[in-house]
Amino acid sequence: MQRPSFLSLLCVLLASFSVSGCATTPHFDRNFGRSVDLLRAQQVINPQAGLNRDPVTGLDGKSAVAGYNAYQKSFSAPVPQSGGMTISLGRQ
Repeated sequence: MQRPSFLSLLCVLLASFSVSGCATTPHFDRNFGRSVDLLRAQQVINPQAGLNRDPVTGLDGKSAVAGYNAYQKSFSAPVPQSGGMTISLGRQ
């Protein structure tokens, strides 16, 4: 009786590994994406909020315009930064 060659054993081993890689995972497939759906649902306070057609109450027009202008101005004139690396130890 002749021993099988190393190459034939390697081919059989690789074939068995490739077939086992194609096996289905019903437990994982059934739960696939469930964690993402759960996290998305937990972040929504009111799922029916889009159906509410009542106007939003809050700032009046003048206050909203003033707040928006102040926000835009913060980008045009940024606060100057101190030069280089500054490490403060509590003394001025």
